[in-house]
Amino acid sequence: MMRVLWITEFPEMLPDAPPDVERVVAAGGVNGIETLRQHEFPVAVLSVPVSDWNTAELLEELMRVRPSCAVLVHDPTATLADAVRLARMGASHVLGEIPAPEDLQILLESLAAGRARSQDPAREPWRRLLVGDSPAMLQVANLVRLVGERRCTVLVTGETGTGKELVARALHLASGRGQLPMIAVNCSALPENLLEAELFGHVKGAFTGASHTRIGRFEQAHRSTIFLDEIADLPYELQTKLLRVLQEREIQRLGSSETIKIDVRVVAACNVDLAARVRQGKFREDLYYRLNVVPIAVPPLRERLSDVPLLVTYFLEKICRQEGIPERRITRETLHRLARYSWPGNVRQLENAVEMAIALSGDRDILFPSDFPLPLVVGRENTAFSEPSGNITVPEDGLDFETVVGAIEKSLLIQALERARGNKKAAADLLRLKRTTFAAKLKSLEEIAS
Repeated sequence: MMRVLWITEFPEMLPDAPPDVERVVAAGGVNGIETLRQHEFPVAVLSVPVSDWNTAELLEELMRVRPSCAVLVHDPTATLADAVRLARMGASHVLGEIPAPEDLQILLESLAAGRARSQDPAREPWRRLLVGDSPAMLQVANLVRLVGERRCTVLVTGETGTGKELVARALHLASGRGQLPMIAVNCSALPENLLEAELFGHVKGAFTGASHTRIGRFEQAHRSTIFLDEIADLPYELQTKLLRVLQEREIQRLGSSETIKIDVRVVAACNVDLAARVRQGKFREDLYYRLNVVPIAVPPLRERLSDVPLLVTYFLEKICRQEGIPERRITRETLHRLARYSWPGNVRQLENAVEMAIALSGDRDILFPSDFPLPLVVGRENTAFSEPSGNITVPEDGLDFETVVGAIEKSLLIQALERARGNKKAAADLLRLKRTTFAAKLKSLEEIAS
């Protein structure tokens, strides 16, 4: 059972603790610091506000007293800018609301494990590939940590652009095979008649044009990892041969009867429901179970929007370094809006957006909302937070006029309310509306949301 220190001014208002957590409550910052000084805890939860203490100063003192302790800051009023600032100061995580006990259990365990390893970054070099500390990404990191050193086959699933190959590379680096390069194959990028030779190799004269013997990708991955992307597109006939490779750990080059033993760790990925493909008769059931030994589902970005600030910071540093230009900064308002957009293209779309924003910013060292002309997304819960670009086009299959106009109206109402800091009269003035009209529209918006 894990012991967790919980620092709060209101012990009577604490939520239920997870069943496998022993919670030690300290009333106030002074008691919290003293308790942490006398006892060791893997995680401390700091519920703010704490009287007579500034959150940043209390966080700094807690980390000074016990550097090995992960600190989770619980602040219902924290903005995205606050969260980024506290994270940079050393907070392991910042929460607006306490999740359900089972999710809190996962988060606390992940923070404890991550903090222990972060004391020696050389122990987990793969962790830098998985940017984000949301519960969803911490769970992915935990799975990588648990199975990384094993040889078991892993099936990584997720929408396009979520970073499945990065998870595969993290698995590779977390294993004892990380000193060798990972071999990646996109099963949908090669014609069927060339894919078999690409995977298993061929001997001289195996087919027209085979003027020499060629080593396939599986042989290249001997004692390393092979990543089979878009595995759902593997032709049915090749599925049988891949099944044998997974079962027997041996291959035959095309045109040869000789078997070659291989030691390969297989990580496969797909962006479709592979079980549904099995039911449709398009994918072998036995191969599916052989691949799906350990499933890792990579969440779409819209389900971990709290990771957007960290991802933006990561991409800003990465792109500026690659371009050889001074690092760009981003305004609080811009970061806030990016973290409320649904990102249908996931992390890949966010990276492209950051790269475009850097290009559009010219010599400026600060990025503004106008540098991110995001397309309007219809049908997402947070459509209102996308930026109407002024050039909305009608697709070939048409669109719902009321839905699009409603999304724009909703966006303007919320933006005005945010800019007016919740003052409805000031927000109405910003939109040149009567206060009663603004209130009516806002009430209608709230009724739709409920």
